[in-house]
Amino acid sequence: MNTNILGYRRENGKIGIRNHVLLLPLDAVSYPICRAVSNIVAGTTFITHPYGRMQFGEDLELHFRTLIGTGSNPNVAAVIVVGIEPVWTKKVADGIAKTGKPVAAFWTVENGDLKTIEQAARKAAEFVHYATGLEKVEADLKDLVIGYKCGESDTTSGLAGCPAAGVVSDHLIRMGATVMFGETPEITGAEHILVKHFATKELGMQFLKIHKDYLELIFSKGEDLLGSQPNQGNIAGGISTIEEKALGNIQKLGNSPIIGILDTCEAPKKPGLHFMNTSSAAADLVTAMAAAGAVMTVFITGKGNNVGNPITPVVKLCGNPKICRLIPENIDVDVSGVISRELTLERAGGKIMECIIRTARGRFTATEVLKHDEFALTRLFPQS
Repeated sequence: MNTNILGYRRENGKIGIRNHVLLLPLDAVSYPICRAVSNIVAGTTFITHPYGRMQFGEDLELHFRTLIGTGSNPNVAAVIVVGIEPVWTKKVADGIAKTGKPVAAFWTVENGDLKTIEQAARKAAEFVHYATGLEKVEADLKDLVIGYKCGESDTTSGLAGCPAAGVVSDHLIRMGATVMFGETPEITGAEHILVKHFATKELGMQFLKIHKDYLELIFSKGEDLLGSQPNQGNIAGGISTIEEKALGNIQKLGNSPIIGILDTCEAPKKPGLHFMNTSSAAADLVTAMAAAGAVMTVFITGKGNNVGNPITPVVKLCGNPKICRLIPENIDVDVSGVISRELTLERAGGKIMECIIRTARGRFTATEVLKHDEFALTRLFPQS
C-alpha cells in the first residue's frame, strides 16, 4: 500500500495534514473577540471553551499545556492568542512561538473590544496570506502522530471495530509512526492484561499506579463506575459490565509494545505506541491528544458518535451494520462486514488504512464535513 502523503512541514520539522490559522482565546471572555475576527477574515478557525479564569496549581498548568499544545499542533500554520490581560496571554503565545510558527498576542485590557478586534483582524489577514502561500511537501504516513479513541461502544466494537483498528495500529507502529491512546478508567477490568503489553516492567508498574490512583479518586468522592462505565448507550448496545467494555476497548491497540506513558496533553518524544492518562470523555480525550500533537484521531464507535475537533480530522469507523445503515453521514469506514464474515480483520484494516491515507492527503472526514468542532479542556480542580 502506498503510504506517501503531501503535508505541511512546519518550522520545527513536524508534518501537518491541515493548514489552520487559529484564533485561540485564553478564556471564555475572549471568545467573542475570536468569533468577530473570524467573521471578518476568511480562512481562520476559532475555538470556544468556558475556562481560563481563577484557576490555580496543576489545573492551571494543564490549562496552559492544553492551549499551548493546541496552537503548537502541526495542523496549525499560525496562531493569534486573545486574552483579557497581557501576562497569561503572552505566556501561551510564547509557548507556541517555540515551534517557530508565526504567533501574535492581543488583549482587551486598556484596548477594549473594538481596537482588539481591529488589531487581531489585521494580523489574521497577514497570517492567512502566509498560510495559503505555503506549499505541501512529500511525506509519509510514518511521519504522523495519530490518536486512538472509542466512543458509544457496543458489542460490535469489541468484535469488529476495535480488532480491525488494532490491525491498523500494529501496521502504523511497524512503519515507524506514533500512536497514542488513553481512557484510563475505561481500561478497568483489563488492566491486568494491558500491563503485559508495556515494553518494560517499570512502565507496567507505573501504568498500574496511574490506574489505581484514578480509581481511588473516583471512590474518594463516594462514587463508583456504575452508571457511567458502562453508560446507558453501552448497556443498550449489549455491554453489561465495565470489564466487558474494557476487554473490547484494548483490542484497538493490537499487539505492539507500549513504549511510553504520557501525562494529559503531553507530547510523545519518540515514535511508537504511547499511553496517555486521560478521562474517557470523547471530546476531552480528542482535545488532549490534539494538544499532544496528534494530527488525526482514529475513533471506533458502535452506537454512533459524532464528536469532532476544530483542528484535527477524526476518522470514524463502525462495525455495527445497523448504525452504518442509519447514519452513514457520521461514519467514514464501515467494517460491519467483519460481523457478517464478509470481511477478514486484515481486509477491514486495509479499508481503515485507505481512509487514513486519504484523510492525510486532504479528504475531509465526516466530522469535518458536518462542522463538528468540539473542544473540551480537561479540568482537575474547582476554581478559586
